[in-house]
Order: sequence, then C-alpha cells, then structure tokens
Amino acid sequence: MKFTLDWLKEHLDTDASADEIGKTLTAIGLELEGVEDQGKALSSFVTAHIVSAEQHPNADKLRVCKVDAGTGELIDVVCGAPNARTGLKTVFAFPGTYIPGKDMTIGKGNIRGQVSNGMLCSAAELELSNDHDGIIELPTDAPIGVKYTDFAGIDGVVFDISITPNRGDATGVYGIARDLAAFGLGTLKTTDMSPIPSEGPSSIAPLPQLFSADEPKTIRKFGGRLIKNVKNGPSPDWLQQRLRAVGLRPINAIVDITNWVSLGWGRPLHAYDADKLNGQPVLRNARPGETLDALDNKIYLLDETMTVIADETGPLCLGGIMGGIRSGSTDETVNVFMECASWDPELVARTGRKTGIVSDARYRLERNVDPALTEPGLELATRLVLELCGGEPMEPAISGDDVFPNTVVEFPITEVKRLTGLSVEPMIITAILSRLGFEISGKGDVLTVKVPSWRPDVTQKADLVEEVMRMVGVDNVPVEPLPRLNHVAPRMLTTIQNRRRIARRSLAARGLDEAVTWSFISNAEATRFGGGQESLQLANAIASDMTDMRPSLLPGLLAAARRNANRGLADIAQFEVGQVFLSDKPEGQHTYATGIRTGSAKLGGSGRHWSAKEQSVGVFDAKADLGAVLDALGYDIDKMQVLAEPAPWSHPGRGGRVAQGPKTIAWFGELHPAWATELDLDGPVAAFELDLDALPEPRKKATKTKSALDLSSLMPLTRDFAFVVDKAITAGAILKAARGADKTLIKDVNVFDVFEGTHVGEGKKSVAIEVTLQPVDKTLTDEDIEKVSAAIIAAVTKQSGGVLRA
Repeated sequence: MKFTLDWLKEHLDTDASADEIGKTLTAIGLELEGVEDQGKALSSFVTAHIVSAEQHPNADKLRVCKVDAGTGELIDVVCGAPNARTGLKTVFAFPGTYIPGKDMTIGKGNIRGQVSNGMLCSAAELELSNDHDGIIELPTDAPIGVKYTDFAGIDGVVFDISITPNRGDATGVYGIARDLAAFGLGTLKTTDMSPIPSEGPSSIAPLPQLFSADEPKTIRKFGGRLIKNVKNGPSPDWLQQRLRAVGLRPINAIVDITNWVSLGWGRPLHAYDADKLNGQPVLRNARPGETLDALDNKIYLLDETMTVIADETGPLCLGGIMGGIRSGSTDETVNVFMECASWDPELVARTGRKTGIVSDARYRLERNVDPALTEPGLELATRLVLELCGGEPMEPAISGDDVFPNTVVEFPITEVKRLTGLSVEPMIITAILSRLGFEISGKGDVLTVKVPSWRPDVTQKADLVEEVMRMVGVDNVPVEPLPRLNHVAPRMLTTIQNRRRIARRSLAARGLDEAVTWSFISNAEATRFGGGQESLQLANAIASDMTDMRPSLLPGLLAAARRNANRGLADIAQFEVGQVFLSDKPEGQHTYATGIRTGSAKLGGSGRHWSAKEQSVGVFDAKADLGAVLDALGYDIDKMQVLAEPAPWSHPGRGGRVAQGPKTIAWFGELHPAWATELDLDGPVAAFELDLDALPEPRKKATKTKSALDLSSLMPLTRDFAFVVDKAITAGAILKAARGADKTLIKDVNVFDVFEGTHVGEGKKSVAIEVTLQPVDKTLTDEDIEKVSAAIIAAVTKQSGGVLRA
C-alpha cells in the first residue's frame, strides 16, 4: 500500500522525519518495501501542448505531432497513443530523459520515416498508475513548459508498505497513523464522521436482502444515501494530486471521493448514478448466466454464489469487488446514490478468486474492514460530497446488521515476559494497548481486554503479547542462545517418520523406483480395493476420476505400470510410501509402503543382455521385497506369522498374509489374473502392501559390550533333515518348528528340496531342510550336535505330524 508523508500528517500530528517514520513502520510490523522521492524521480518531465496531430503517412496507428514544450519552437514527436490529438495538453519528455515505467532513456529517433524528438507520456510510463491506454490529459488551462511535478504537486515522499492478510485496519492511512501514534511517534487526529442532517425522505428505500436460508450471503449490512442535485466534474487539484501520488488516476469528484475515503480510512465505497437505476435496487445472489460489464471494461460471468446489487435490469455491482459501467458516476451525474456496506471477507475472497478481479475494494474487504465504520463511513463520504459538489442529502437507506466479534480476553501481564523475554512495566503495557484502541479493565496481574472492532484478528493472549511486542519494537526482543547440553540429543524424528525413511532407502536399494501418485482415485477403483465408502468421497472433486480417497497405494502404482507398458516399458519395479484412508476418522489414516514388479526378473544382471536369463516375476519376488523392508526396519519376517491367506487383489493360490498375533502387518502375492485383464495389464504383477503403522514399537534393550567370542570366529556347521509330511502341511510350519528347537544354536533354517512321489506315499511329500548351527562359546561336540538334532526332529514331528525320512 502506498501513501504520502503529507497524507499521513493529515491524520498524525508529528515532527518525525521520513527516515524515522520508515524505520518505525518496519519495527512495528508494517514492513517498508520502499520510500520514493517522486519530485526527484520525475523532475525532467514538463507540461506541453499538442499544437497539431496529423496521421502518420506510413502507419495507421501513429500520429505525427507538433508539440510546444515552452522552448519557443515546435518539436516533432511521433506518438501511438489513441488520445493524442490537436489541442491536448499533456506531459512531455525531452531526449535524454529517463522513463521509469519503461526502464529506458528516450532519445532522438526516426519512426517509419518521420523524425521523433522526445516522448509524450502515459501515467504508467511515469509509474503514477497502471493506466497505459493513453497519454496523460491535463486541464485546458494548464501552463506550458513548467515542471510536471510542480504543476501536479508531486514533490512529496511516498511510502510503500506490505500489509499482512490479518491487518485490514492498516489498509487505510488512518490505521497506519494510529499504530505510529501508539508507538509514540505523534498524536492521532480525529475525523468528523458525525451524522449529516437529511433534507427529506429518500426515493430509494432500504435495499431488501433477497437471500434464502441455504444461500451464501456475502453482504452483512448495507448503507446507502441519495444525494440530489450535485455538481460533478473534475475534483480539486489537492485531491487529484493526492491520488496521483499513490498511483491512482483522477476520474471525477464523486469517484475521487470514494477512492480518497477508501485509501484514507480503509473503507471502500461505491457511487451509483441514481438516474441510471431501473427501479428499486435489491441485494441478492446472481442468477446463472448473468453477466456484469464492470468498470475495468471487462464482462464477467456470474454464478449463484456471488452477491450482487441489482435493479430490474440486472446486476449493477459485484458485491465487495467492483461496480458496473451501466450505473457508474460520470461528469454528467446529478443525483448520486452513495453506498457503504459491510461484507463477509471469506466470501469476498472466494468471489474474487472465481472472477480473477483484483480491485482495491477486494484487497481491503477480504482483510476484514472495520464493521463499525459502515454508517460513519457513509456520513464521511456525504460530508465530502457536499463540500466539493454541493447537493441535498436524503435520509440514509440502511438494511441488515453488522457482525461484531466483541472479543474479550483475560490477559495475564506475565505472558509478555514468558513469550517474548521483554521486561515491560504493567503501566506501559496498559498504555500501549489503550493507545491501540483496546479497552482495559481490571487490576493486578490479570487484565480484562476488550478487542476493538477493527482488530478481529486478535482473539487470544498471544495476540495481545504480539501487539505489545510490536509497540516496544521487535528489534528490542532479547536474543538468547539455546543452552548447550552435555548429553546426547534426543531423537528428532518420530517412529513413523523413521519408518518412512528406512522403507524408501531399502526399496530403492533393491532397484525399485519411487513413485508419487494421487491420493484421489475413481469410485470404481476405490471400491475394487476395499474402499468406496460415502464418507471417503470428496465434496468437490477436481475430476470425475478423482472422487474418492484411496484405500490402497496399488491403484496408483498399477496405473503407472500401465502407462509405462503402453510406452514399451514392460519390466517395471516401482514403490510408493504414502498415506491411505481406511475411514474418515484420524485413526483410519495409515502409512503404507507398497511395491510392484511387472514383466520378467533378470537373473545374472540387470538390463537387456543376451546372457541374462529371464523368468516372470512371482509371489516370491514380492515376499523378498517385503522381507527386505521388514529386515531394514528391524523385524524378521521368519519370526512373524506368514499365512497362506491371499489379499482380495491376489491370485488365490499365490499370495499370503503376514501377521503378528491378531494384527495384520502386510499382504504379498501376484495380482489376480482377472484383475490384471480388467486393468489392461499384460503379464504377471507381483506386489506387496506393508502397513507401517501396524508394526509394533521396537523394544528398547540394554546394550552390552560383546566379548570376542560373541563376535566369534567359531565355524558354523550345517545339518540336513528330510521329513515326510502330509501335502497340506506348509513349509513355513516346518521351518518355524525347526527354528524353535534351540534358539541359541540354530541361526538359520532353509528349505532346499521338496519331493513328491509314489514311494513317499499317497497324499504325502518330502520336505528337506538345511539347519545352520553357530557355536557360541566352544566348538560343538558330537554329543552336542546329536542333542540339537534330536530336538529338531521332535519339534518338527510334533508340529507337522511328519516323520524323519530314512
């Protein structure tokens, strides 16, 4: 936001210099983006008179102008502005003048065969506003050849500050002056906003609010006043200079007054030409298909979520955003209807985003304008219209009610020291808050603070501490180094954060590529993978195939595999670590690690090579990937329950479930062939899903120094056993039984042969296992080995009902 030093002093009685004010603005949280001495930057530009403007002989859109710039001779200038015409008085730049809006220095030139010595300038080229549609037009009585800064009164200091979204009170010069006065940089001046006596009843009744109970209602309170018989026209020089200095183009007295009040007090207004209204205006939401021809000369399509002020012909104004051309005030306006309304900031912002309109009114209203200023703002605008344009004020037309938070905070004074480290006397804290407009009551260490209407962002104790800190000065907050600790710092990552990190690293190390897929999938895909509940469907989906929160990571990975296969990449290995949604409750949001492999697995190397042997991926590839992740996380899959219970998405005979007690930890297997066909995937797909949240918290064990024998150099030895068991007995059951026979000496058990035949019996099979024994503190004797072997045979026989094969 921009404002001049002179404008600030209209609201603040101060002797502070521009430099001191600039430093203070940043210290109190109103970040200073720049300070500009406009008189110095524009000192080379002069007023000039276009004596003649003829069509360029070689260009349709150019004119050759004879310009009188007060030098005693006419200057040839080629100009492309549509409003360049004979008799116009404007602003001229001699050759050698720096043009700030174009970041260039103008020189002499030849344009399409015509000499051009200088430049006729627009407001945008002088960085006075964004108006670049034509060159500046000066009054007909403007002198010729004088400095434009002297004529326009552009000789002051302009501050440009950044306003945070919560500080709607600082979008007006008055609010900035209030902050500076609270800091102690001067005394705040009051503004007369007392009611103006009416001269009769208004022909425009209070605007009815035609909203149904279920409609979004952007308007809160509407204040309007009909002022008859005004004499509109150019505004006084002082007002035009004030607006030009901050980048606004003067239009006419009525419109300039609305801009002055908006910038000065942060209170947007809009003025309608009352004679252009067709019937009684109303407040309602737009109807589908309605449009507004806005003041920025663009036509906007409206919808039923946008509040408009409308008459019998249609919308006059898009509420809180921008007025329309049809009812705009011009120099010919005689009867003006002045509007000052209170709006819902969130709905104003939503409408602004939908239409893409960025206006001064939206900028202020979406930041929360003081609702208590609705009627006083209307009275202030009325007073200014009467002073500058005359007229007869009619009775105000008021409808609706303002919304006041009326926030009261119990404020312990000690919070200032606790949260900021500042030592501020209680009297000073009370004085600061009072100067900022807070009402203080109570005594002792706890104050009762009533928040003023212009600060709805202050809702709690910490906000009041921030206000005190701003006024004491952010630079005065003590900087305290963190205490140096003499012990090992606690872990910084949570358990689930560590699990995500470890899972990613382990899967990437196995050659899988990480993918990041959408959390939204179609309802059909969600239902297929166990979701699809109504509670997990999006209220405002971004696409028809992204309507549900995903219950699994597999849909996204399988879709990625299909896209790769369509581009000729059939052998895919991908994984994702992300969140799935099993319900709409917080506990229904889990973190999964999921991986898939498609096509073939290369043995003897990776990539395409003549010597590489290929085999299709299968269930054991998925189990191996899952086991590797669990191992990296500190869990042994062999010590968990691996059950022949395939997931719903898995091939019935080629999948399994990993559990620990009653809790399911993971699924693995080959994708069901019917599902692969429906998902347009060729060839086998091996996949696993690991619920990282379902893993138990690792036990903390006391560490001890290992002896040399613990790290032992004693040689391990192996023994083979073959058992004849029923075909229904799983290898996993045999392995589990063998491992449990002696947990001290048995380090590993593997199946190396499975055989079925007539000589082992009908309905029987032979399962051969290799058991690795690792001596701990001494070499094993034959007696030790026989003892362990007997224990293994007994455990497997008991668990499986099988017998040792001769």
